[in-house]
Amino acid sequence: MKKLWLVLLSLGLVMAFSVSAFAVDVKVGAEYYAAGVYLNKTSVHNGYETPNAQQAYWDPTPANPSTAFFYQDLRVGADFIVSPGLKLVTQFDAMERIWGGVRSDVSVSDPHGAGTRAEAENISVRKVYIDYVSPIGLFKVGYMNDYEFGTVFADRTTGPTAGQIQYFIQKGPFTAFVGYAKETDLSASAVTSTGLTDNDYDSYRIAGIYNFKGGEAGALFLWERNATGKTSAFLGPFLQNVFVLDPYVKAKIGPVALQAEAQYWFGDAARWEDGYSVYSNISISALSVFLDATADLGIFYAGGSFAYLSGQDSGKHDTITGGYNTAGLDWNPCLILFNQDLNYWAGNISGHGFPTGGWGSTSADSEMANAWFGQLRAGVKPTPQLNVMMSVSYAQADKKVLMGSMYSPAYITYTTGDGSYGMEVDITGTYKITNNLSYMLGAGYLFTGDYFKGANQILGPSNYSGAKINDDFILINKLTLSF
Repeated sequence: MKKLWLVLLSLGLVMAFSVSAFAVDVKVGAEYYAAGVYLNKTSVHNGYETPNAQQAYWDPTPANPSTAFFYQDLRVGADFIVSPGLKLVTQFDAMERIWGGVRSDVSVSDPHGAGTRAEAENISVRKVYIDYVSPIGLFKVGYMNDYEFGTVFADRTTGPTAGQIQYFIQKGPFTAFVGYAKETDLSASAVTSTGLTDNDYDSYRIAGIYNFKGGEAGALFLWERNATGKTSAFLGPFLQNVFVLDPYVKAKIGPVALQAEAQYWFGDAARWEDGYSVYSNISISALSVFLDATADLGIFYAGGSFAYLSGQDSGKHDTITGGYNTAGLDWNPCLILFNQDLNYWAGNISGHGFPTGGWGSTSADSEMANAWFGQLRAGVKPTPQLNVMMSVSYAQADKKVLMGSMYSPAYITYTTGDGSYGMEVDITGTYKITNNLSYMLGAGYLFTGDYFKGANQILGPSNYSGAKINDDFILINKLTLSF
């Protein structure tokens, strides 16, 4: 009996010290940052020259304090390699919060994650999917990054993930891709109660990529079939069938790195299914263009970016020409203007609007849309560890519309007095303390444009004259650990 226990104990010890021989290999990577920010004004709204009762009621002057706080985020990924060519990919967010700040309500969704914001303040799983390199191609199945293609422009990899099936096949320099994503599911289930069928939001994708010496080029075709509007009681049931054509190119010519991407949106934004005559069917026709170039001159580098995103044409009541097409979540060219990280942590930096925060509201840090944008930048790397960059950016609205008639010509259209978002000057310095640890210090100043004065026609052509706005500036420092 003692011998039996001795054998069992020996076997247990062998297993305990040989777990790696029986388990899968695990590859772990993570990024953690702790940052501090000072924002001089939480709104660029600065009241009126001669305020009246309408202005005080519809567009009151905010308290507009400055704000300063520390915040942090942790994102961890682990790949469980089961065998060569087969792995389980996972990722989660944890401790995503303002130091000492109030915790979020559990019902508030997280625009940068797959769960609620409260879950991310503790722990929220973003990705779980199978990655299988089969004899006939690469398969990915599960929750993974959504809307990721081409350049960083219009990508949403820092946002919510989605359940998807992806298939890739490569032949020489050419790669083909077919994908499907379930964006919203409203089928009857244990957690969803519905009396309708066929009211999900599905996305179908097909793409081709060609690699050549010094770069790559490709094109993606999206079919976004959104049937969730069939549950609409206010407007009546409608169906969306939106299509997106998305070509891009990346190339390096000598010391210059070039990239470009364009998106053309078309199809039906709303096609009514109950024979209502009050509203006309609404089509979509929107265009986005992105160009970027950076020249590496050794210690010095210089470059520039250009973006165009069509806005809503107030003369087209049955066609959406802007709004759907944005620059996405991943591209943050400025510290204040159109910066999604700032919006996530500091909230909206709003201007004048009708009413404040509702239709016709203006915001300095929402996703870039309805814009002509240009940026020039230059930097210096005096040592391999130090990178200092300065950029000057200017943005102008493509259309001056704040609120248009999407469903009926009877709706009033309000336009801004001027289309300028303003000019921003940013300076950032990043120092690599080690290969995995870096520290960034930045400052930005926004010369706020008259776009943020809001509408020049609210219940009358002169009710909103004399709107005033603030310039704004930001100071930020950030310690980042990645491995």
